[in-house]
Amino acid sequence: MKLIIVESPAKARTISRFLGKGYEVTSSYGHIRDLPGSAAEIPAKYKKEPWARLGVNPDDGYKPVYVVSKDSKKQVAELRKLVAKADEILLATDEDREGEAISWHLLEVLKPKVPVKRITFHEITKDAINAALENPRDIDMQVVRAQEGRRILDRLFGYSLSPVLWKKVRTRLSAGRVQSVAVRLVVEREEQRQAFHSAEYFDIEALLTAGDLHFTARLVAVDGVKPAGAKDFDPDTGQLRKPGERILLGAKEAAALAEAAKVTVPWEVLAVEAKETAQRPAPPFTTSTLQQAASSRLRMSPSRVMRIAQRLYEGVGMGGDREGLITYMRTDSLTMSEKALVEAEAVIKDRFGPQFTKGPRRYRTKSKGAQEAHEAIRPTVLARTPEDVKPFLEADELAVYTLIWNRALASQMADARLAKTAVDFGVKAAGKDLVLRANGSVVKFPGFLLVYGRSDKDAILPPLHQGQAIGTPDQADGVEVQDVEALRHSTQPPARYTEASLIKKLEEEGIGRPSTYATVISTIQSRQYVVKKGGALLPSYIGMAVTQLLRDHFNQYVDIKFTARMEEDLDRIAAGEVDWVEFLDCFYRGCGSNQDEGLDAVIARELDRIEFPRLPLGEDPQTGKPVVLRIGRNYVSVEIEGEEGKRATVPVDMLIDELTCEKALALIQQKERSKEPIGTHPETGQNIYALVGPFGPYLQLGEQEGDQKPKRISLGKKTDPSTIDQAYALKLLSLPREIGTDPETGKPVRAGLGRFGPYVESNRVFASVQTVDTLFTITLEEALDRIRNKNRKPVLRELGTHPATGKALQILKGRYGPYVTDGQVNASLGRDTDPEEVTMDEAVSLLKAAAERGPAKGKKKVVRKKTAKKKTTKKKTAKKKTAKKKAVKKKVTKKAPQKRTVPEA
Repeated sequence: MKLIIVESPAKARTISRFLGKGYEVTSSYGHIRDLPGSAAEIPAKYKKEPWARLGVNPDDGYKPVYVVSKDSKKQVAELRKLVAKADEILLATDEDREGEAISWHLLEVLKPKVPVKRITFHEITKDAINAALENPRDIDMQVVRAQEGRRILDRLFGYSLSPVLWKKVRTRLSAGRVQSVAVRLVVEREEQRQAFHSAEYFDIEALLTAGDLHFTARLVAVDGVKPAGAKDFDPDTGQLRKPGERILLGAKEAAALAEAAKVTVPWEVLAVEAKETAQRPAPPFTTSTLQQAASSRLRMSPSRVMRIAQRLYEGVGMGGDREGLITYMRTDSLTMSEKALVEAEAVIKDRFGPQFTKGPRRYRTKSKGAQEAHEAIRPTVLARTPEDVKPFLEADELAVYTLIWNRALASQMADARLAKTAVDFGVKAAGKDLVLRANGSVVKFPGFLLVYGRSDKDAILPPLHQGQAIGTPDQADGVEVQDVEALRHSTQPPARYTEASLIKKLEEEGIGRPSTYATVISTIQSRQYVVKKGGALLPSYIGMAVTQLLRDHFNQYVDIKFTARMEEDLDRIAAGEVDWVEFLDCFYRGCGSNQDEGLDAVIARELDRIEFPRLPLGEDPQTGKPVVLRIGRNYVSVEIEGEEGKRATVPVDMLIDELTCEKALALIQQKERSKEPIGTHPETGQNIYALVGPFGPYLQLGEQEGDQKPKRISLGKKTDPSTIDQAYALKLLSLPREIGTDPETGKPVRAGLGRFGPYVESNRVFASVQTVDTLFTITLEEALDRIRNKNRKPVLRELGTHPATGKALQILKGRYGPYVTDGQVNASLGRDTDPEEVTMDEAVSLLKAAAERGPAKGKKKVVRKKTAKKKTTKKKTAKKKTAKKKAVKKKVTKKAPQKRTVPEA
């Protein structure tokens, strides 16, 4: 029996469909061993070593300590049983560096006594699997060393710098070789925006008509000088870069020129320039370009699109004997196999005609570290259209497959040809010679644009010739000047990064590997260094503080060029050009004349110089003293330096773009006012305060005495505490109010005010109400109705009854778009589908396909089974543990404190 080992069970199931009885396919569930993730995982014999926390011994050639994780031990035991029965082992993990390392770790741990070979494939199809079986090879140790070098480098970086952040900023923070640079990019873009000075400028636009045809012309010259545009201003000062080379129109001057041009006729056609241009298709997707396209077009996060691509690659949930639908999705190559090129040409000829083929287009990536042995991301069968796979895929899977299919096919199609025309019009207005330009374009041949359904991109101009006069009412051609207006513009700060543009920047700078970008983007958000606001990425206060500290004291380690050079060195290790131990030693301990510039030495030198981070916001206009933001152990605060007690906590939901110097001073003033009570409680005599904390404004009854907290009630994030008087405060302090009792459960029903606003509650089930005043007027029946229907999805349309089952079919509004349901089975319609256009037949077909696919991924049944199993195990081992306790003599020992470790950066 030949045993094939892959990483995931889904991949194992797909591959097993193509093989005969002589094979067994199993999975390792990813990496079976790694560096210790916590102090508890460090083997006992290494615990007392000074380097134990790192899991790497710098004194012994950076020898790593690998441990089999708890989650992998059971699977390793199963693999050993299978290996004992096998005649040959075939390691079929992914063909990238991580896959090569997984295969090596399997070999090291399992130690098989039978022949072992390595096979790779970039698509899970029968032909690809058979070709791999016919061409086995040995494990590539240079690739393994490159992966191992990168892993150890990341460990040295993260586990050395993260403790610095614990001491100087806040606990539970971490630094990472790539993530810290990604955060720096986001922070520095925000700093550019904060330093930006806006500038105002005007230009002129004319609306012209020729019969039913409307087109516009924009001002391009005044007395031979170009008017100023956005790019002509210095973003740091808001002033023109080269005043003598541009004319800056003010509001009055632009309005006067526009009015004069409007009443001055005729205009003269000064020049007509026509040329034909070609628009070339983009190459097929790599990992990073797929993530960028999915982010911008499908609004999918990089991690989400990679999960979907993984399912498409493995053929998960496709029904029947499906093979993988796309090639391997972690690649930086732009090449397509010769077989795929031939197939693409055939599909293009069949669907669009021979004139749309270009012959094979072969793309080469500009990335130095690209692995050209891989393929670009493409469908495994290009003849398999999105329409063909629609019945087997979820809406998000179909969207990603369509994106990949369109891009791969378009990359092999002919160029689009466009005829572009530029016409310059001259007019004498208010004593100045104005030139306005109209641009037009006509798609002469759509080429690859046909795949995207974007062949109609025409902006048509009427026939015009040099010297022609226009604008007079008696002209035969009817070209008239309908209107001329002055347009106001202001320069805009550089756009914040989105997930897509940040990935593009990382790739352009050569930072990290495309296969890791999804994880990096996810990590910097989950660790709250960066937050997403309307699709844009903003640095958090913690992200700003961490970047400031690393930039001020460890700049070279978060420098973009330094990090890019490190990536190049890691690629050279993979090529066998650099010794990986020397590389690590140079990084950690310094090399040559720079022995004091290794990471270890730099941390020792800089640690005592580091002060707690403070971010300047401006100056207090009254005292002239600086207003700063300080990062505390739990919360963020603003203060006026040198002024006793002039400090206030920043609300947790106030983002960096909202916190100006003026806002900081307002928070401090508000804190000062809140020290005075707004009244006293008539029954208890306690003072009532309207305060602002990290979670927003709130009322407090009495003073805090020791650890006993006084009664507090949230006012809601948008409430201005200064508007709360004593009467209203007493009313709010009477909350929560008991409305009545739920007749079904016997539990009380209450109305109250919490951190997220007014609510009604019963038996720990909360439902929001619209206003605070509603809390005092809502009836028991109304409150119970809100509680029972809190999760009810809005009905978009009633379709009628199912023709076969008689069940009522509805289209409901879901989190990821509309979906059709019969009460038991749900089927997504996709975000772009209009519920009013869905027919009964379509709904029935979608529900049938959803029922055949079975439950959605991430089934809850598995979780329940695991939980039950854990409980059973505890019961079985309880007696054994008790017996052991009785047998062991009681000893009072003091446990040594565990060494702190950092989650992997």
